[in-house]
Amino acid sequence: MTDGTALMPVEAAELRIRVVRDTRVILDADLAVLYGVETRMLVQAVRRNPDRFPSDFMFELTLDEWAALRSAASAMDGWGGRRTPPLAFTEQGIAMLSSVLRSPRAVAVNVQIMRAFVRLREILAENADLSRRLDDLEQRYDDQFKIIIQAIQALTAPPVRPRNPVGFRP
Repeated sequence: MTDGTALMPVEAAELRIRVVRDTRVILDADLAVLYGVETRMLVQAVRRNPDRFPSDFMFELTLDEWAALRSAASAMDGWGGRRTPPLAFTEQGIAMLSSVLRSPRAVAVNVQIMRAFVRLREILAENADLSRRLDDLEQRYDDQFKIIIQAIQALTAPPVRPRNPVGFRP
């Protein structure tokens, strides 16, 4: 694994990152697929080690959140027989999973997931920088653009013709 080869591409982890409660998370079923274990095995390992997963590392979705996710992703496989809402793992919770699962695959998958989170942060930072630059340009050139827009509006506006009065003229 140290030669740069990966069990999964970073993009596979990126596609599984969701936003729940304004936090980027990966759900337990998606992590189980990545780790190559059953979802119930992953959940059991987490439940056996509750002190390793505080609420900022992992939380269980509410019934409303779960219903919204199921309706948004109705075509997803593997959600049919589930009876309980899924667990959502933050970046720190996913890092903690490698210590709970204790397999070489878990460690390798965690590396790829951490890379996906880092890449997502970089993309968001780039977008924030671009947005800030556009705001600066807009403020700097706002007066010039207003004059141009007014000129274009004046050119495209229909000409104002005086109306002839209706009726007889003396």
